[in-house]
Amino acid sequence: MLADLKWCGPDCQLPRWGLDQAFDYCEKLAKNHYENFSVTNLWLPGDLRAHFASVYAYCRWSDDLADEIADPVRSVKLLEWWRSELHKTPQGDSLHPVFVALHQTIETFSLSIDSFDDLLSAFVQDQTVTSYEDDPQLLDYCRRSANPVGRIILGLARTNSPQALAWSDSICTGLQIANFCQDVSLDAARGRFYLPKERLDQGRITRSEWGQGSQPARKVLEAWTEQARNHLSSGARLADHGPNWLRRSVRLFIAGGIQILDNIARNRFDVWSQPVEVTKFQKINLAVWAALGPPKRYGAKLRA
Repeated sequence: MLADLKWCGPDCQLPRWGLDQAFDYCEKLAKNHYENFSVTNLWLPGDLRAHFASVYAYCRWSDDLADEIADPVRSVKLLEWWRSELHKTPQGDSLHPVFVALHQTIETFSLSIDSFDDLLSAFVQDQTVTSYEDDPQLLDYCRRSANPVGRIILGLARTNSPQALAWSDSICTGLQIANFCQDVSLDAARGRFYLPKERLDQGRITRSEWGQGSQPARKVLEAWTEQARNHLSSGARLADHGPNWLRRSVRLFIAGGIQILDNIARNRFDVWSQPVEVTKFQKINLAVWAALGPPKRYGAKLRA
């Protein structure tokens, strides 16, 4: 994506893209970068695939502008440019290919740009905020960094009742925390510490001990994984609602989060000495289970 800044960045004069051309750009970006896109594409209705790609392309660009620039000051400037393009989108005024496609998606599904804007606020926050005092602070970050994605997907599924939104928020927060648990070392290398200081204090460990993965640090991590598991469990009923493709996707998202947490537990909560990842075999099993497994199996899966 960064190479594309040379021809469609803030200082470029862009021609007006045709809608088919813009959606084609988004789909190529999605297929080249997101391994799960091809999995979920198997059960997505054909008329939704291009819209999913436009949403993914927006998220991909946002994420790369935040994490791949290696200069927080420049990242903030680029993210503010990206926000300005977003706010042109409802009127169809942005010439960037992602927003040409996204305009059609927003119009077709009557999506609010608030969720898209919330994502950007979290990415901007990442440039200056590197640690959190307590759970409420971190959960507010998750509200803007993870939950909007679920809300957008519900919009595409036309399944956005207040209860469905609440379940989705719980799942997305759980997935975000599960990823934080998995990526402790990676985030530390980037200078980011998502574990709230309050949890360090409750475990009577220092940030140095957390960074080294001491035995007390593993106990703190164990408690953090339980928080993630509880969020995932609280949202599991969403798998009983909406169209079949949404139910399958929800099963995949929850099962993937649970698999991460189970792998961490099997590794005795050591995410420091070696990476804890979901294996290719596990991914295949999860995809099959998501496609075929009935929702009633969720209880056993979440208690595993």
